Amino acid sequence: MSEYFEQIPQNIQEHIKDILKTSGLPDTPESLDAMSEAWLKKKEAFETEIEKLEMEEVDMLAVDDTHGALVLTYSGSLVNIGPLSESGRKVEYVSIGLRHDVPETAAEDSSILAGDVLVDEEIEFDKGPVKMTSAAYKIALCKNPGNLKQETKSLSKATMILTNKFTDINKTVISSE
Repeated sequence: MSEYFEQIPQNIQEHIKDILKTSGLPDTPESLDAMSEAWLKKKEAFETEIEKLEMEEVDMLAVDDTHGALVLTYSGSLVNIGPLSESGRKVEYVSIGLRHDVPETAAEDSSILAGDVLVDEEIEFDKGPVKMTSAAYKIALCKNPGNLKQETKSLSKATMILTNKFTDINKTVISSE
């Protein structure tokens, strides 16, 4: 196949192929490789950022867990799931910027998860910025969240930093394609 595509976990390879179809990029091995390279760089950026922010990678965020989480999806999108409050969770969805079948960004201040957030499962909302996301690839929690306000601020900061990095990756890797 291609240099970068082969490095992507097999369960994500099909997902990347599907995204290519709606990306507007030519359906060529070169485009697939460029998207794969971008996905790998986003994964690396996510891992680096959660380490810097001393976040803990977990397999699940229970629907009733008071923590917030930062999620990297199979498609390379980010989902910032804020800590649980009386009004629900502040959730921010940031697309990979290539898909034309989902919003680029969407937010909802009083989101309600439909169930637990699990690695390798789609994230569903009873109320949220989107009805559902692609499957969660990585889930990270704040190790020492402090209070609700501090945790929300940390998650928002991480989302902003990663959104900027992901945009740069798209520009340098995919636009040069």
